[in-house]
Amino acid sequence: MEVITDSLNRIEGVSMWSLFLQADLLIKAVLIGLLAASVWSWAVVVQKHTELRRLHILANDFEEMFWSGHPLEKLYKPLTQGESHPMAMLFVVGMREWKRVQNVDVGWSAVDKHLEKSLSIALAKETDPLQKRLLSLATIGATAPFVGLFGTVWGIMNSFQAIATSSDTSLAVVAPGIAEALFATALGLFVAIPAVVFYNRFNERVGEYVARLELFCDEFTGIIFYENAER
Repeated sequence: MEVITDSLNRIEGVSMWSLFLQADLLIKAVLIGLLAASVWSWAVVVQKHTELRRLHILANDFEEMFWSGHPLEKLYKPLTQGESHPMAMLFVVGMREWKRVQNVDVGWSAVDKHLEKSLSIALAKETDPLQKRLLSLATIGATAPFVGLFGTVWGIMNSFQAIATSSDTSLAVVAPGIAEALFATALGLFVAIPAVVFYNRFNERVGEYVARLELFCDEFTGIIFYENAER
């Protein structure tokens, strides 16, 4: 009983920092890699949240102007200058292509196909950047637990080596290696869980935004159709 109590007293108050300092070089590399992955994933989370929030706000403002009843030409000219957001860029592309073909003697079906193709290409160009860095969240979420598990296995191996070297199975001998092993596992899960959660959430938000852009393209094409029919 006294041996167990003495062993517990020796490992009492062990901090994560002390576990890191006591770990061998390989486990330190695993822990540093997991921490770097965590920092990167949270940076991506903040950047994507800010970007998507900004795009939705700009889309709300643009749709309010678009449906305000002002002539499309009046909206088109200011948007041709300077940098803009995806919905406005789709409008600019659609208007530019419409202005190019409206005086050409072709049927509406040919004009409609041309507009749809132009808007489809523009939509792909505008939405592809939204997927950037999301793959890194998926990669971190998928690999971090296994990296932590690798550190766990290595820490347990160190514990068995310590037992074999000292011929002592006391808690004080086994505990440091087991603690390092569990620390690596916990850190891997700590990194992976938020990455997976936010990856799924951002995928959903990007899908909602892309659907919103697709709906706008359909609405824009419909407006052009009615204007063409009136002529």
